[in-house]
Amino acid sequence: MFTIHDLRRLARGAAFGVAAVLLAVTAAEGQTADPLPSWNDTAPKAAIVAFVEKVTKEGSADFVPEPERIAVFDNDGTLWVEHPMYTQLAFALDRVKTMAPSHPEWKDMQPFKAVLDGDMKALAAAGEKGLLELIMTTHAGMTNEEFQKIASDWLATARDPRFKRPYTELVYQPMLELLSYLRENGFKTFIVSGGGIEFVRPWSEKIYGIPPEQVVGSSIKTQFVMRDGVPTLFRTPEVNFIDDKVGKPVGINEHIGRRPIAAFGNSDGDLEMLQWTTMAPGARFGLIVRHTDAEREYAYDKDTPFGRLDKALDAAAVNQWTVVDMKADWKQIFPEK
Repeated sequence: MFTIHDLRRLARGAAFGVAAVLLAVTAAEGQTADPLPSWNDTAPKAAIVAFVEKVTKEGSADFVPEPERIAVFDNDGTLWVEHPMYTQLAFALDRVKTMAPSHPEWKDMQPFKAVLDGDMKALAAAGEKGLLELIMTTHAGMTNEEFQKIASDWLATARDPRFKRPYTELVYQPMLELLSYLRENGFKTFIVSGGGIEFVRPWSEKIYGIPPEQVVGSSIKTQFVMRDGVPTLFRTPEVNFIDDKVGKPVGINEHIGRRPIAAFGNSDGDLEMLQWTTMAPGARFGLIVRHTDAEREYAYDKDTPFGRLDKALDAAAVNQWTVVDMKADWKQIFPEK
């Protein structure tokens, strides 16, 4: 005959058993949860996980203290789409059209005439000098706050010509997961972009989880000006810094002050950043995103004016950088709508 005491003891034991099972299941789920679900189980994913595990394992020869866990990411073509042209260039072209009524002389003045006529061949012929002139004209003559509002308003309404989605939705889901995975493991993540620093900063935190102070980019000169008694930073049509190619390591040093241990890029513009990051003592990691999926995104490398990948791809083999084949290594390209 069971007593009341016996029944209570059994009940407590049953409750303890259920709790133990639930804890065991929860622990097992935590151990098996995939930190990179949009990545196929191929070599790049394995290389990323292996690197993170070894630099975060205390007591190991490759352990890296948290303050030194710096990871840098290119933006165009690495974190979001860069074809059929860089997003900031699309913004500059639209700005020319918006500003054109106040500049009738542009109808006969290159490279503005090429933009207004939709003549991409003539625009390409203008080269870097012509593109720089477009950027200087459309991005200056206002305060930083005014420029950021104009850029933010444009991004809120502009749509990619192929995918018909906002540009800020054409970020790569696997890279968003990678950013989160690194931060969960004590990394500080930075954008190091050839694009304009003030173009990226207004939305980088919302889209990537990267605050504005962790964005490194190209810039034009600004001046402190009092306007109607209000202190402002006024943008002038002069180049201050080009954060591309050899400029990227310089920008990293000036803005971050620590040498990264991981770098992620997709083009020859990222070569020096990858070299600066990986060609040093200690555990290092370099990764190149290679665009190979014409159906879900684009396929290009050497033969493109935007995101050319040639020398950096050769260097990847020499320096043992990880190369991501988007078609083979990613289950998903963009976030779900």
